[in-house]
Amino acid sequence: MLKGKKTDIQTPELWDFPMNYPMSIIGHEGEHETLLNEVKLILGSQFPDFDLASIDVKPSKTGRFHSARVNLYLTEAAQVNRLYAALDSAKTVRMVV
Repeated sequence: MLKGKKTDIQTPELWDFPMNYPMSIIGHEGEHETLLNEVKLILGSQFPDFDLASIDVKPSKTGRFHSARVNLYLTEAAQVNRLYAALDSAKTVRMVV
């Protein structure tokens, strides 16, 4: 059974903060620019020191999806929870890995 919201870290004791955290944000088909803009808005508001120009967006092999790859520096579990909540509510985000 999950504690808290579905976007919350369920086992914070397994995370070792501070840490570098690479992630891929996968967007819906045909949403390349919208995905990039939405990811920039979310990351820019939550991580003011993050270099938005470092976001790498690539299509999947079939071209059906686009992936925005980022590497974040996280210092606490609350950052992860806020980030995943924002990405979960983003219209262009299909999944985050």
